[in-house]
Amino acid sequence: MSDESHEYNVKVDWSHEKIGNFTVDGKPEVEVASPPEFDGPEGIISPEDLFVGAATSCFMTTFIAFTGKMRFDFNSFSCEGRGTLEKVEKGFQFTKIHLRANVTVESEELIPKAERALELAGKYCLVSNSMKCPVEHETHVTIR
Repeated sequence: MSDESHEYNVKVDWSHEKIGNFTVDGKPEVEVASPPEFDGPEGIISPEDLFVGAATSCFMTTFIAFTGKMRFDFNSFSCEGRGTLEKVEKGFQFTKIHLRANVTVESEELIPKAERALELAGKYCLVSNSMKCPVEHETHVTIR
């Protein structure tokens, strides 16, 4: 495999009812299940949660990568993701993901850099770019 190709292997083992154990070698196991709206139990992470979480966490890591390339520090980053799942002709499908990010920087001079890094993260997030549904970004930068 070249530097231009990567594989990510995961495994899920059914446990009981609509619950399974999601594993990635060398990483913590996560219990997963159907969400309550599809007759799954309360309090367990669902594939739908993971889908929205993948876009949200990739946006964060892509932002961090761009802050490194642009050589500036930020004080905090927080991002909330909201996925809209709707019934369409072929069944249920995510029709939109909305990411709301908040970044705090040390000074006013860093605001344009942070805004640019957020813009680039939105443009180059590989997970969002791999999704069928549109991913919207709402970003805010404030001074600490």
